[in-house]
This record gives sequence, C-alpha cells and structure tokens, in this order.
Amino acid sequence: MGALQKSSSAGFTSFFVDRISILLDIMAMKNTNRPRSFLEQAAQIQRMERGKLSVMRQGPHGPYFKLQTWQKGRNVSRYIPASQAAAYQEAVQGYQDYQRLVEQHAQQVMERTRADIAAGLKKKSNSPRQSPRPRTPNWNS
Repeated sequence: MGALQKSSSAGFTSFFVDRISILLDIMAMKNTNRPRSFLEQAAQIQRMERGKLSVMRQGPHGPYFKLQTWQKGRNVSRYIPASQAAAYQEAVQGYQDYQRLVEQHAQQVMERTRADIAAGLKKKSNSPRQSPRPRTPNWNS
C-alpha cells in the first residue's frame, strides 16, 4: 500500500512540474517586449527620412511641400513635389518609428542593466565583511 501511495505522489508531482514548465514556456513566448523584438521591428522599416514635411503654401494646382531637416548644424529645406509628398511623409514616419523603437530597446537594456547591477550588489553585501584595519596614530606629525 505504501509503494502505491509513493508512486501516485510521484506521478502527481511530475504532472504538476510538467504543467508549470509548459506555462512558463507559453509566458516566455508571449513576451513581445524582449530586446530582440524591438530591433526586429526596426529592421522591418524600409524607408526613412529625417526631418519634417510641411506645406509651404497653396498654389493654383495644390499645395507646395518642403522637407526641413538639420544637417551639420544648419536648417536645410528642400522642395518636395506634390507627387512625392506621401512617400516622403511615410519615410519621415519610418524614421520616427525607428527612433522610438531604438529608444524603447535602450530603455529596456538600461533597466535590465540596473537590475543586474543591483542584484550583484545584493549578492556582494551578503558576504561577511572584514573590519577595516585599525589606524595606527602617526606620532611624528
């Protein structure tokens, strides 16, 4: 009878451990905020342009666009034909998305770094401390 109870208990424990393992695997797969995913998303951006696209003025055939950006410390404006405005706006948005993703990646890495450092400091603080050596007075001063 005792052997049967022991076997049944081991089977239950094995079942429980297997379910926990599966749950942890699923949770890990659902973690989309892993650093790699930010970089993977950034790599998917096909077109980028720095700056801001805006309407310079309205003309008889529609708006005139300009793209403003900073280059070598100077504000540079370029005329953008109306036929290309949508493509430039998409490229400007692509660069903004890229910047946002890189910032999110950096923030996550910094948070992990801080946590790792704090954990390392906690580990070190648990070790026995040595008392500092007693200072010997300097009688010659």
